[in-house]
Amino acid sequence: MQIKYIKLFGLILTLSLGGCGIFGDKVEESKNWSAEKLYAEAKDELASGSYERSVQLFEKLESRFPFGAYAQQAQLEIAYAYYKQGDQAQALAAVDRFIKLHPNHTNVDYMYYLRGLINFNEDMGFLSFIANQDITERDPKATRDSFDAFKELVTRFPESKYTPDAIARMKYLVNALAQYDLHVAKYYLRRNAFLAAANRAQSAIKEYPDSPASEEALVVLIKSYDALGMNELRDDAKRVYLKSFPNSNLLETGGVKKSWWKFWS
Repeated sequence: MQIKYIKLFGLILTLSLGGCGIFGDKVEESKNWSAEKLYAEAKDELASGSYERSVQLFEKLESRFPFGAYAQQAQLEIAYAYYKQGDQAQALAAVDRFIKLHPNHTNVDYMYYLRGLINFNEDMGFLSFIANQDITERDPKATRDSFDAFKELVTRFPESKYTPDAIARMKYLVNALAQYDLHVAKYYLRRNAFLAAANRAQSAIKEYPDSPASEEALVVLIKSYDALGMNELRDDAKRVYLKSFPNSNLLETGGVKKSWWKFWS
C-alpha cells in the first residue's frame, strides 16, 4: 500500500513539473531578454491581439528596465492594450498614471486622446446589446467624460494630429448631450410635469443652441408653457421657433424628428 502511494505521489509530481514546463515556458523565456527584445515581443503580441500577454511583457519591461524611453513607451502601450482589450477601468488608470508621471512627454497628447476614446467607445458599446434604444436615453456620464477629455486635448494641444478627430467627436457628443436633455424633457411632458419639462427643454436650448435637438426642444417648451397657462412665455417661445425653423412642421403635426445619431465609423 505504501509503495502504491509513493508511485502515485511520483506521478503527481511528474505531472506538476510537466505542467510547469508547459505553462511556464512563456513566462520564463523572457527572463534574459534585453529591453529592446522585450519591447519588440510585446508589440508583436499587441499587434496579434494577444492583449493580456502583451501587458505582461510590457510590465516586465517596465519593472526590469524602469529608466529610459522603453519603460515610458511600455506604460503608454499598456494603456492602449487595456483599451483594446475592453478593460475601461484599467485603461483609464493606465492613462492617468502616464499623464501624472510624464506630463511633458512628446506623446502625452495621445494619452488625452485615448482617454476620450475609452469613454467614447464605452458610450457607443452600450448600443451593441440594447436594441432600438437611442444612445441619448442612458446616463450621459461617459458622454460628458469623453467630451471633457477631448476638450482638454484640444485646449492643451491645438496643433496635435489627434485634435481634428477630437473636435469632430466633440460635436457629436454635444449633440448627444443636447438630445439627452430633450429626451428627459419629453419624458416629463408625457407625464404632465410641465414645469420640469419646460426647464429641461430650456436647458437644452441654452446650453446647446446649435444642436439638432433645439427644434424639438422649442416645441416641448411651447407645449409646456401652454399647459401651464403661461401664454406670454409660450408666444415668445413660438416666435423663436418660427424664426429659427421656418420650414418646420413639428409643432403642427406633433411629430417626432428623426434621430440624428448614428454609429461612429
